[in-house]
Amino acid sequence: MEGQQLQQVLNPHRLKSLQEWMQKSSITLTQVNGQRKYGGPPPGWQGPAPGPGCEVFISQIPCDVYEDRLIPLFQSIGTIYEFRLMMNFSGQNRGFAYAKYGDPVTASAAVMTLHHYRLPEGGSLTVRKSTEKRQLRLGDLPASTSQEELLTVLRMLSDGVEDVLLKMAGPKGREVVALVNYSSHYAASMAKKVLVQAFRKQYGISITVKWMSFSKSKHVAETGEDDCFTPPALNPHPKPSITPPHLHPQPLLHDVPAHPPVQPFFRAVGGPAGRRDETMPQAPVNHDAVSQLQWICELHRLGNPQYEVRFHRISSDGFLCFSFKVLVPGLLFPLCGVIQILPGTSIQAMKAEVYRAAAEQPSAP
Repeated sequence: MEGQQLQQVLNPHRLKSLQEWMQKSSITLTQVNGQRKYGGPPPGWQGPAPGPGCEVFISQIPCDVYEDRLIPLFQSIGTIYEFRLMMNFSGQNRGFAYAKYGDPVTASAAVMTLHHYRLPEGGSLTVRKSTEKRQLRLGDLPASTSQEELLTVLRMLSDGVEDVLLKMAGPKGREVVALVNYSSHYAASMAKKVLVQAFRKQYGISITVKWMSFSKSKHVAETGEDDCFTPPALNPHPKPSITPPHLHPQPLLHDVPAHPPVQPFFRAVGGPAGRRDETMPQAPVNHDAVSQLQWICELHRLGNPQYEVRFHRISSDGFLCFSFKVLVPGLLFPLCGVIQILPGTSIQAMKAEVYRAAAEQPSAP
């Protein structure tokens, strides 16, 4: 019964239409962390990435309407730099997407032309300018956190970090929080997904990560989240913070020194500063997940990660289902999970996609 319901929801005719459109147009879609992405940049794009004001937010999308209907529709307004459709692993979309154009004028034209656009499949789209939030609020940081060290750590754990500003916040002005600016909304949203777990695993610290907005009423109305800073002027006499006891990493590793060669954030939580190891592995130039995982393992002397993947089946919605196991010599247990990808143009391309998806899973160190 559940299989029949799923089949009805996913609509095999729409899925077939999507696959035929991808083959005919040579469009490549990449699924990353719950969203399916085209472009960023697309093939043949010349010039820099678009700046603020170029992205539109699309909602009220029927659950079985896909990129074969949406991308041509929004490309009719102008060239799309990037299109992101939010997806569930069941194959349904989550009802909203983002389209980024080359300039704010084209984005405004998309809003004026396609807002309340009625789809032949039924339903009416809502299209408006994206808020493009690029700032995260990190809370519950140790009282002795250094702005410089925190910036270093964040650049190790996430891409696109531009700068960090520390503040005292909360009703009594006792909480140390950081305002982190990212280069794009995409970079900030990816960081929001991983930073809590990364700080817990790497440093044994439980922090909070939320979207940041200085316009509280607008932010709460759009997202339902009340996570604004208390303005500094409202805390003229913050109480002095107390340096917390030294925090050690959680005992997840074996045959690894208690302090890896470079753990800058330990200085912020009361640990020994030590000397920077000039021979430390350099961060990869390309920021794909496989290279990042390799770099992290080298940085912490965990050994080279080994990938084991096994194909299981093709799901009813057309995804290829794999199980994976990433073996890292310095970890007690392998990193295991299940992933789904879209069919690729070649075996090598699909293999690379599986490895990348496995390296991106939350269980990765």
